[in-house]
Amino acid sequence: MAGGWTRDGAVQDQIEDTVKDAILRARAMTPQGESAEECDDCCEPIPKRRREALPGVRTCVACQSERDKAVVHSTINRRGSKDSQLR
Repeated sequence: MAGGWTRDGAVQDQIEDTVKDAILRARAMTPQGESAEECDDCCEPIPKRRREALPGVRTCVACQSERDKAVVHSTINRRGSKDSQLR
């Protein structure tokens, strides 16, 4: 049930689009190729077991944990209210 000027199913479409975007972003961020032997951030050796478990890895666990703390927000406003555009 949609309200106002939206059509039926619009909210579900927004949810599905948001999930699809998150999946595509995660896939794009997944390392590929040959793993580095040293961390790109701190230059410490990356353990062999990590390189084998995650092909294409470029950072050690500690540096990757710091990178993962960065908050990523979608730049697309899929909500129909004016209030959401002001945030």
